[in-house]
Amino acid sequence: MAERRVTVGWPEGLHARPAAIFVRAVAATGLPVTVARPGGDPVNAASMLSVLGLGAGGGDEVVLASDAEGAGDALDRLAKLVQEGLDELPGTV
Repeated sequence: MAERRVTVGWPEGLHARPAAIFVRAVAATGLPVTVARPGGDPVNAASMLSVLGLGAGGGDEVVLASDAEGAGDALDRLAKLVQEGLDELPGTV
């Protein structure tokens, strides 16, 4: 399983607009991806309600993971999106 630990770069955390950006980016990968707070249960990263339910704030650490073949590159791009608080997924998915 590929995994990336990142610090949430959006000051408001994974709430409202940033969560929507993140969920769309995950869906665009076409891969099953989970997100969790360290030590917490992973949730479907393509589900807006699940991502909002994490309550991850700016500066909090989250764990992105996928057991899909070739997920490493997609997780790298998703990690960059979350860590840098970008408005869109970097690179081609």
